Amino acid sequence: MKKYYITLSALLAFMSFYAQETKDISLDKLIMKQALAYGDNTIATNSLYTIIAKEGATSTYKDSLAYVYFGSRKYSSCFMVCTDILSRDSSKQDILEMQAISLEGLGVYEKAAQSYARLVVKSNNNYHAYKLATIYYNLKKRKEALMAIKKAEELKDTGSIKITTAINKNLTQQVSLKSAIANLKGLILFESDDLEGAKKSFQQALILEPEFKLAKDNLEAAKAGKPAKENE
Repeated sequence: MKKYYITLSALLAFMSFYAQETKDISLDKLIMKQALAYGDNTIATNSLYTIIAKEGATSTYKDSLAYVYFGSRKYSSCFMVCTDILSRDSSKQDILEMQAISLEGLGVYEKAAQSYARLVVKSNNNYHAYKLATIYYNLKKRKEALMAIKKAEELKDTGSIKITTAINKNLTQQVSLKSAIANLKGLILFESDDLEGAKKSFQQALILEPEFKLAKDNLEAAKAGKPAKENE
């Protein structure tokens, strides 16, 4: 009996040591960091999955996994990881933003709008409200688009965000977010048959960004009663 007890004790001690060893993530973290430094997202992803498996469902490294998928434009996987994270902590704005962008990248615009709507409530960021208005506009939801773009107008602007707009098939132009907001509002009003309101918004866009080619074209189109062009 004594011999059996000693053997069992040794086995339990070994299992305890093995469990501690298998949960040690030091090497996995080093591999992940080295892989990211060398731009090898596949190895980094594998290491992150190992870390998450060791740490369990609440592992904070799921956030890192979402960022790696997002940076690789693997929007389907990024969306699923973000959804998992948000199911446990809905307060993470960066994760919610990646979820919204991923849905937009996948062309699932209705759900992207839902994610952006939740994001606007949390962030009070005029860029997020602008993105929401853009999606509603593309979905032909004029009422919702107008509400979102008015919200974007109301929110504080940092002056640091630029929006890329198309001049033609080969050329683009970067303009301030505020001027892009004004131009999008003009488009929404134009398609809502508020021609005078549309003209005022296009003019406002040009006051903010005098060389804004798209806004110039849209103002001329509004004066002539022709279809206007989108921001992006």
